[in-house]
Amino acid sequence: MAMSAEHKDALAQGRREASAIKKYLGALGRRRPGRPVTPESLKKRVADLSVRLSGEQNALRAVELRQQIIEAGEALAEADTAASVDELETGFIEHAASYSDRKGISYAAWRQSGVPAQVLKKAGVRR
Repeated sequence: MAMSAEHKDALAQGRREASAIKKYLGALGRRRPGRPVTPESLKKRVADLSVRLSGEQNALRAVELRQQIIEAGEALAEADTAASVDELETGFIEHAASYSDRKGISYAAWRQSGVPAQVLKKAGVRR
């Protein structure tokens, strides 16, 4: 028995909602307290470490600086390819109310998952 166009559309909508929400929650989980790490701050860190490395006389310290440069470069590559939390938040706001209604997810569950109250308000998810 073939699925109706309405059923196919509903499945596609569910996949879009789940994807947007999953990406946003993942981004929230990767955030760390304190000042956010931006691509600009990582570029500055790499530049500062490179300057320190160029004048380093201690061979062991030079290896440590090289490792820090590698790690900062990897974080920069990840930051450049990841969507910003703001973009992901927009997708969450667009889909959260519908997804919550369909899946029976409460305001409290979203809050315990780290979603800020103001984001839930914008999304239309009520207490």
